[in-house]
Amino acid sequence: MTTTETGLPLFVLGRGTDPHSERGVDCPGELPSASDPALVERARRAKAALGDRVFVLGHHYQRDEVIQFADVTGDSFKLAKDAAARPDAEYIVFCGVHFMAESADILTNDSQKVVLPDLAAGCSMADMATFDQVEECWEALEDAGIAEVTVPVTYMNSSADIKAFCGRNGGAVCTSSNARRALDWAFSRGEKVLFLPDQHLGRNTAVLEMGLSLDDCVVYNPHRPNGGLTAEQLENAKMILWKGHCSVHGRFTAGCVDEVRERIPGVNVLVHPECRHEVVTKADYVGSTEYIIKKLQEAPAGSSWAVGTELNLVKRLGQMFPDKNVTFLDKTVCYCSTMNRIDLPHLVWALESLAAGQVANQITVDPETTRWAKVALDRMLALP
Repeated sequence: MTTTETGLPLFVLGRGTDPHSERGVDCPGELPSASDPALVERARRAKAALGDRVFVLGHHYQRDEVIQFADVTGDSFKLAKDAAARPDAEYIVFCGVHFMAESADILTNDSQKVVLPDLAAGCSMADMATFDQVEECWEALEDAGIAEVTVPVTYMNSSADIKAFCGRNGGAVCTSSNARRALDWAFSRGEKVLFLPDQHLGRNTAVLEMGLSLDDCVVYNPHRPNGGLTAEQLENAKMILWKGHCSVHGRFTAGCVDEVRERIPGVNVLVHPECRHEVVTKADYVGSTEYIIKKLQEAPAGSSWAVGTELNLVKRLGQMFPDKNVTFLDKTVCYCSTMNRIDLPHLVWALESLAAGQVANQITVDPETTRWAKVALDRMLALP
C-alpha cells in the first residue's frame, strides 16, 4: 500500500505514477494469475453445489479468471436487469463494483440476496458524488433561483443515494447508451440539467449529439464554495456538469490518439464517451461498451482498431476477433483497479460461503432509497 500526496491510501496493481493523468497509476504487463491452481476447481464445485440457486453476473471489465464463471456478461444496467429476470435465483453474485450491486438489489425481489465478493470493489467515479455534496449543490441552485427549472440526471455509475435524489427531485437515471434520450427528456421538463457524476459523458452528449456549445456547460466543483461558480454562470448555463470522471477513461489524451495514428496507418480509433472531450472529438467512433463490442464484431477482417476503454475488455476483444488488429489506445493506462478487486480468490470465498449456508458481503439498499431510486430508474426505462 502506498499513499498519495494528500495522505489517502492507494492500493495499486503496479508501480509508479503518471503525473499527467487525472488519477491512477501505470500498470504495465500482465495481471498475475491465480495464486492457487486449485481455485478454479473449487469455484466449479461450489457453483455446481449451488446449482440454480445462484446466478453469477460478470461485468465486461472483469478479468478472464472471473468471467469464466459468469452466467451472463454485460454492462452494469444490463446485468442488473438480467438479475431481475431471474426471480427464482436465491443468490445474485455480482462480479462488478458496489453501485452495480446496489442497482441489482433495487431491481430484484425482496427474497433475493445480492452478494459482492469484495466490499472494497467501489467506483472512483461514483465516489466523486456523495449524497451530502449533491444536497449542498441543490441548495446552491435554490439560492440562485434555478432549482425549480433544473432537472437532475445521474449516470448509472452512481450510488443508490444519488439515484434516489434524482427520483425525489423529478429526475432520472441514464446509461452511456441512452444519455441523449435522457437529456432530451430532461430538457422537455426544464430549462437546465444537473448532470451527475461524470462531466465527460454529460459534456460529450450535450455538445456532440445535441448541438449545445461548450459555453452552455459549466462544471460544479463540490470542493469549492457554491461549486466555484457565480450566480450568473449558473443562470446562463444549460448543462451543470458535476466535477467527476472515470479514473480509467479520463486518462486517455489527445496525444494518445495522435500517437496511435502515427504508429498504425489507417487505424480506426474507437472510444467510450466517458473519455475527455478532446479525445472524443479526435476519435472516429464513440459509443458505449455494447456499441464498442458490436462495432468490432461488424468490422471487416484485417482492419485495425485502437480502443479507448478498460484494458481487460480490450484484451478480451482482441481474443474474440483474432482476424482484426485490436490494440489499446494508450500503452500505460491501468486496468480498473477497483473492478479488479473481484479476483478468483474472492469469488471462490463468496461461492463456498453460500454453499455452506453463509451469506457474505450482502448488499442491501434501504426501502426508502430503493423506492426513489426505482422511480428514477423507471423514468429511464420509460424513455422512448
